[in-house]
Amino acid sequence: MRIVMDQEPLGQVPEPVISPQQLSKWGDALPSQHASVSIPAGGARSPNASPFPWDDSINHKIVLWEGDIATLHVDAIVNSTNEYMNDSNTVSASIFRRAGPRLKDEIKIDVKECQTGEVKVTQGHSLPARYVIHTVGPKYNIKYQTASENTLHMCYRNILQKAKEMGLHSIAIPVVNSLKRNYPPDQGAHIALRTVRRFLERHGNSLDTVIFVVDKVDLGIYEVLLPLYFPRSKQEEDAARYQLPSDIGGPDGEPIMPDRQIRIIDNPQHTLHAEDESLSASPHLEITLGDAGTFAQMQADPDRQRLLGERPFTDPIASIIIQELEHQERYEKLLRRSKTEDLSEVSGIGCLYQSGVDRLGRPVVVFIGKWFPFNKINLDKALLYLINLLDPIVRGDYVIAYFHTLTSSNNYPSFTWLREVYNVLPYKYKKNLKAFYIIHPTFWTKMMSWWFTTFMAPAIKQKVHSLPGVEYLYSVMSPDQLEIPAFITEYDMTINGLRYFQPGAPT
Repeated sequence: MRIVMDQEPLGQVPEPVISPQQLSKWGDALPSQHASVSIPAGGARSPNASPFPWDDSINHKIVLWEGDIATLHVDAIVNSTNEYMNDSNTVSASIFRRAGPRLKDEIKIDVKECQTGEVKVTQGHSLPARYVIHTVGPKYNIKYQTASENTLHMCYRNILQKAKEMGLHSIAIPVVNSLKRNYPPDQGAHIALRTVRRFLERHGNSLDTVIFVVDKVDLGIYEVLLPLYFPRSKQEEDAARYQLPSDIGGPDGEPIMPDRQIRIIDNPQHTLHAEDESLSASPHLEITLGDAGTFAQMQADPDRQRLLGERPFTDPIASIIIQELEHQERYEKLLRRSKTEDLSEVSGIGCLYQSGVDRLGRPVVVFIGKWFPFNKINLDKALLYLINLLDPIVRGDYVIAYFHTLTSSNNYPSFTWLREVYNVLPYKYKKNLKAFYIIHPTFWTKMMSWWFTTFMAPAIKQKVHSLPGVEYLYSVMSPDQLEIPAFITEYDMTINGLRYFQPGAPT
């Protein structure tokens, strides 16, 4: 019988205290491979064009660290909690356990609650840190995205401002945005890094050390995004200018309100709603209000104009309907081909199949990266097999588990092919996909998934999750529902050991 303890046994020695001097500064870390991206045609921009220039003094104030925030000997650590300050998460549990009962007493008597976006300060009590700064991150709703982004910015901004007001010199900040509140991890990381960078540019003398404390999943995101806001060389600075999102924030790093244009059309009964699924079905329609690029593309297609009587597209509704009909017709042709052609050369590889259901009864589609011979396989038949397998599955909710275990560069699909597949698949594939898990991620998967979901597939961005081990899947699906090759479990045991994750435990 295995016994799982909810708290440390009496007499157990707590984890050792860690000081900022023991941690590696971001400025001392060597630039990563992603700094060597190619510069688009036209040459590099002038150094003044970079919104976040290389600044070695700022970089030496930054630390990225995976560990227990409650062990850090800093002036203040941050606790991301809920309005009633009793949130159940790994970070809060560790803080309260090490601080002792007096922290809960202080909150109950003196603080009581904290509003979203605000901060409250308590003593550290038995913690190595002198103070705990508590904050409440926002709930995320795509319809109110700007409000969520501004509130998250205020969380980080208020944390830093409070540290400045109190004369603190070192602070440790966990990930404030929470998946429990539906906040996309990568979008939250952009706001965190951008806000800290702008604050240090303006008030750098007030803080000596800012530690980003992350877990294994967020570590990969921060490793990819940190060079964009804190480049460690001129080469990284030049590369970052072509990878930063279009919204780099205002003077303090706050999100900028989108430019929402008003379009006057002939028929006032036609109103375009962004959330209308019938109009959002085409991948070409993942645009923001005020973006005229899609309509410019329509108007620039003379062949399509001639089909409509040689008149330009003046009605966006008409162009959307035509695009959707063409897209649906193309998919139906591919679906019919997938049911008639011989696809045994692809199905026999065994790299794509359904493996049981998750804990919510949703089908789980497994993709084995090591078994996908991208450079040797017939890609047209690979697409047909994918459609043949998934079409009946995607009529309802489903999840995908991609195993990148021991995958080599010979198995990597090209960005062009991924984009083509994504554009071919109809809206139901994106809508009904509830989660895309990447198991045993590498730097390549982190970069590709970030780039692809940022610039090509924002509709699935918040559904992609990187997991460092197989057992992390057991929180969403029973082990007896997962069928995977033996080499994956053997590799997993060599890097993670046995029973390293308990589904019932907080993560």
